[in-house]
Amino acid sequence: MGQESVITGNRQTSWAFADAYVAEDDTLLWARERAREAGLRTVSPGAGAALRLLAASVDAKAVAEIGTGTGVSGIHLLHGMRPDGVLTTVDTEPEHQQFARQAFRAAGFATNRARFIPGRALDVLPRLADAGYDLVFCDGDRLEYPEYLAESLRLLRPGGLVAFEGVFAHGRTVGPGPQPTEVLRLRELLRTVRESPDLVSSLLPVGDGLLCAVKR
Repeated sequence: MGQESVITGNRQTSWAFADAYVAEDDTLLWARERAREAGLRTVSPGAGAALRLLAASVDAKAVAEIGTGTGVSGIHLLHGMRPDGVLTTVDTEPEHQQFARQAFRAAGFATNRARFIPGRALDVLPRLADAGYDLVFCDGDRLEYPEYLAESLRLLRPGGLVAFEGVFAHGRTVGPGPQPTEVLRLRELLRTVRESPDLVSSLLPVGDGLLCAVKR
């Protein structure tokens, strides 16, 4: 038991170190504070750094984001994208997108680097171009994650990447006993992604779990 405690402690320390590895600047901290005031969840610094890396790894010029929030994840994505890349970001709350606009400007991104679309993701995504995106980041309604996956596969070019934030659900996804519908939907997503012959996937233990998959 003592050895297990040491291993668990070391793992938690390592995860905390990894999550704080990339320091965030004042603009990101401002966006995080706006999110806290609005009661919104945001990606962790570690998950944000992973998004930067993923956007850079696919040389992303076109990225679709579900869940603008106050712009924390968008800033990370834009930093990883090509200098001429455009982020299309969707959110049901236009007032949150106004904070994101301010944050993107403060971070030094030109206004034409981001396209803000207010609305429900499942209403907006069908209007976006087939195979027109290098990366799709999903951080919206977790009940809709399986539907986001289907839309993402249509939106992505071959070799494009989809990422889902929050798939651990604060440990409930792997927890025993009855779970709410949100958790059951996350488990459905995890199974579908893992078993799909069209996807190469990995579950990254950053933030609250970042599920990533490349479209073959």
